[in-house]
Amino acid sequence: MDLLSRVRASLFEVIDPELGVNIMDLGLIYGIFVDEETNDVTIRMTLTTPGCPMSDSIQNGVKFRVQQIKGVNDIKIDLVFEPRWTPAKMTQRCKEFLWRK
Repeated sequence: MDLLSRVRASLFEVIDPELGVNIMDLGLIYGIFVDEETNDVTIRMTLTTPGCPMSDSIQNGVKFRVQQIKGVNDIKIDLVFEPRWTPAKMTQRCKEFLWRK
């Protein structure tokens, strides 16, 4: 499995503490970029709201989890709010889970 695939898979293990759902299924990840020469990783992501009280926790979870991957060097999080997150970005699995709560 290449580095990009390993990073992508690892992000399914980062859980939004308020919602109890992983950030991939929530649709918070907009892009994962790996520099193949340096193995530096940039993750473009958003939050459900700009004032999300779990911002630091989620970003720290992303960094911690990606740091566990062998071969990763520097990790940068590019936190953006355009395009704005909406529930339409969630996977069907996520929607079904949240609607059952």
